[in-house]
Amino acid sequence: MTDIDVPLTSKKDWSSDQEVRWCPGCGDYSILTAVQMLMPELGVRRENTVFISGIGCSSRFPYYMNTYGLHGIHGRALPLATGLAVARPDLDVWVVTGDGDGLSIGGNHLIHALRRNVDLTVLLFNNQIYGLTKGQYSPTSELGKVTKSTPFGSVDHPFNPVSLALGAEATFVARTHDLDRKHMMEIIRRAHDHKGAAFVEIYQNCNVFNDGAFEQVTAREARSQMLIPLVHGQPVRFGTDGEKCVTVDRQGRALIAEVADVGEDAILVHDEQRDEPGLAFMLSRLARGPYEPTPVGVFRAVERPDYGSLVSQQMLDAQQRQGPGDLATLLSGGTTWQV
Repeated sequence: MTDIDVPLTSKKDWSSDQEVRWCPGCGDYSILTAVQMLMPELGVRRENTVFISGIGCSSRFPYYMNTYGLHGIHGRALPLATGLAVARPDLDVWVVTGDGDGLSIGGNHLIHALRRNVDLTVLLFNNQIYGLTKGQYSPTSELGKVTKSTPFGSVDHPFNPVSLALGAEATFVARTHDLDRKHMMEIIRRAHDHKGAAFVEIYQNCNVFNDGAFEQVTAREARSQMLIPLVHGQPVRFGTDGEKCVTVDRQGRALIAEVADVGEDAILVHDEQRDEPGLAFMLSRLARGPYEPTPVGVFRAVERPDYGSLVSQQMLDAQQRQGPGDLATLLSGGTTWQV
């Protein structure tokens, strides 16, 4: 619900005075515009909003938002954001990261922030490459990817970011792409409004070092046949006339089929609120890569107590049982030595 005391703002109010410096044509511009356009609609104050990033092209993001921000070191955005979200639950905490920053050196921090259900919003820009350092392969690069660091082709099996987030039992997991501003804004809005850890993977084109990585599914002429919209409570179907669908076979595997072949009753009905994440995980594995029909939208949105609230309640309970704490007693208590 929008706070009536929040002043009306525009995109301009949320845009900093810094020159935006990404390569011309980069998908980051589209994401930045979507977020700056969305912020006035969220009913939040600029002075209560914080964007935190690590290192990478995506991590320039805090410079371009007229809010508080912090540009941390490589992969460490989430520990910083976790501390801030727990200590200051009144703040709106955002984390902007990339597939290298967030899934390589920062991967451990990501899974723990998600499993703890820290109340923050994570936007992961996935371009399947290291852009800032000029084109090395990343944790999401496909097998066989030839780059400066894999001249004979990558032999690493890539991460599926949505599957990873679901495996960590994140309470909100979604996917969108940089060529559909309306869809981006709606998905990011829902992520922001979620209480707890919200994770959004954004397919983002790096037109210099990995141009066209997602065009087989995101190009305008391909979307109806290659993007599978997930809508809660609705049958999962796609195609120009909705002629294709997702169904589940007797072995419990999600499959793509023609509606005419399986019938309306066989179409899987999407349930983002299902507490058990198996269905969402199954949908996340439907495509082996962004060259097959790929689900987009909200995979999972469930409620669970957020980490900060649990920590605060635990501290309050301890204070009620034991009274106010004493720092000197704490430091000198337990096993200590004098040297």
